[in-house]
Amino acid sequence: MRTTKNIKILLVDDELSILQFLELGLIEEGFEVRTAQDGASAIDLAKDFEPHVVILDVMMPGMSGIEACKILKKLGNLAVIMLTAKGDEEDRMKGLDLGADDYMVKPFSFGELVARIHARIRNQFPILSENIAIGPFEIDDRRREIRFNETGLKLSPTEYELLRLLVINHGMVLSKATILKKVWGYDAGGEENIVEVYIRLLREKLHDHKRTLIRTIRGAGYRLDLA
Repeated sequence: MRTTKNIKILLVDDELSILQFLELGLIEEGFEVRTAQDGASAIDLAKDFEPHVVILDVMMPGMSGIEACKILKKLGNLAVIMLTAKGDEEDRMKGLDLGADDYMVKPFSFGELVARIHARIRNQFPILSENIAIGPFEIDDRRREIRFNETGLKLSPTEYELLRLLVINHGMVLSKATILKKVWGYDAGGEENIVEVYIRLLREKLHDHKRTLIRTIRGAGYRLDLA
């Protein structure tokens, strides 16, 4: 799996196991990744590496993530996603006040982290998100086209938005209510059957007759699997 345009990610966490897990996963996604285990090292590394996105743990020895965030945001146009422990609402508020762009509460799913990274790239570096390749999919936002296994798909505007949502959030279960809000722009109100109709249309165009690509998670929603 890869994303185009050499998007650079800096991971900062004092827990080596977490750092290695995220580094391996993000490299597999195609990101250019550097790591640091403390705030001071992260700041020094960021000056040369010039990351687009920094994934920054709050609780670290020495310089905290909160302090590091304040300095990192002064280095240039970069997005900071803070990692906080469950219940640390005060740390989240401090981080956002100091310029953090988003936060995630541990434990979190890897798929959600990748989705948050893409959201930050779209918001702060739109030129980088014009063409994104993930697994067998290539998304061209400028032309609003999606290729699957190097073949262009003939998609309606709604099909494009739905498939894009599923691909960007691959590995995550998306409820019908979430899909309605993201794709159609309104909350669920007896209209969830329209999601089923469009999922069926996408499966036909992807030749996903065994439903192994777009999976139905009973009672929860849909998940696009690339493995």
